[in-house]
Formats: sequence, structure tokens, C-alpha cells
Amino acid sequence: MANQTEVQKLLNELVATYGVFNIKLYQHHFYVKGPHFFTLHEKFEELYDEVTEQFDELAERLIAIGGKPYATLGEFLEYSTIKEAPYNGKETAEEMVSSTISDYKIIDERLQKGIILTGEAGDDSTQDLLIGYKSGVDKTIWMLQAFLGKNPLDA
Repeated sequence: MANQTEVQKLLNELVATYGVFNIKLYQHHFYVKGPHFFTLHEKFEELYDEVTEQFDELAERLIAIGGKPYATLGEFLEYSTIKEAPYNGKETAEEMVSSTISDYKIIDERLQKGIILTGEAGDDSTQDLLIGYKSGVDKTIWMLQAFLGKNPLDA
């Protein structure tokens, strides 16, 4: 049976992960080029706006249940389940989308773990929040996969 401390730890990991992911989305937004520039430039902005809102909600929920969210870049990098990837000047728009899908899949897995953990801990409010996020992540993965001409569950 999970306890509130485990829920706090998982939420803090998500805070760190969303912090790193937000910067990666900004990076793609800044550097995307090619025939899909206008579409992807706007899409990456939409995604980082959504991630920023969820990042804030996760940190606030963590505080509401007695936790202390990570709040430095060093903590984000140390505790994130995704890694930063400095732009090398050679990444294509399709590679940016693929990278974003990979990161969303990692987040999706952590959200699923959090849904189970919060259920075991009896934290219905946090579980509801994570279920909503997971539903959105699943939809985003599908749409980004479709952009690449793939099925939602393709690797």
C-alpha cells in the first residue's frame, strides 16, 4: 500500500520532468525549420503552454499535500526522468517530433505509475489530476505520431 510520502516523491519527479520537458519544447519551438515550420512552431508553443500549466498545477498540488517541489534547474536536471538535449544545429523537424513523442511516452509511463500509486494511497484528488493529464498525453502522442505517418502505438 502506497503512502503520501511516495506520492509526494512521484509528484516531485514529475515537477522536475515537466521543468526539463518545457525547456526542450521551447528549444524545438525556437529552432524548428523547413516546410512544416509554421505548423510545428505553433504546435510546440501550444505544447509548452500546456506543459507550463500542468507543471504549475503539479507543484501546487505537491504543496497542498505537504510536499516541497523542486524549484531549481539543477534539481530539475537531477530528478527528471527525461534528459535535456542541447540543440546541435542538425536536428530535423521530424526528429524534433520524434524526440517529443519519446519524452511524452516517458511521461505517460510515469503518469500511469502515479495513477496506481495515488489509488493505493487513497489520494483521489491527485489521482484525478494525473488521469486527466494522461488522457491528454495519450491524445498528443497519437497526434504527433499521425504527423509522422505512424499509428499511435508504433515505436
